[in-house]
Amino acid sequence: MSDESEWAVRDGDGPETIERKLGHRERARLERSARRHELGRPEVTELEIGRTTHKVAQVEPMDLDGVRTMTVGTILWGVVAVALVPFLGTLQDDGRTWWLWTALAGFGLGLIGIEYCRLRRNALRHQPGRRRSE
Repeated sequence: MSDESEWAVRDGDGPETIERKLGHRERARLERSARRHELGRPEVTELEIGRTTHKVAQVEPMDLDGVRTMTVGTILWGVVAVALVPFLGTLQDDGRTWWLWTALAGFGLGLIGIEYCRLRRNALRHQPGRRRSE
């Protein structure tokens, strides 16, 4: 119980003391969460920008090929384009035909994106040890 009261923030504490006490709480929270799973904690480095210090974790990027994401987005743009076709007259009267053209452009660019991601996925499968260079 005395250990907990030692880290309690009081009215007379200065900024350095408060930062030290709150830093202790953050470290304890991170240690508790690291014990909950067996993945371990990533290495954390500090980056100073101006007067602010940011903590940056050194983690590997997720290995996603993007085909599913591009497919879902393309389908959504296609659904929007088809849904707008019955309202073409109203869109022309209101000067909003760009809505339909935007949906068609999203659908067309999505098809190109699906093909690009599919080719990228296939190329990465043929080179399993290759990592993206930074």
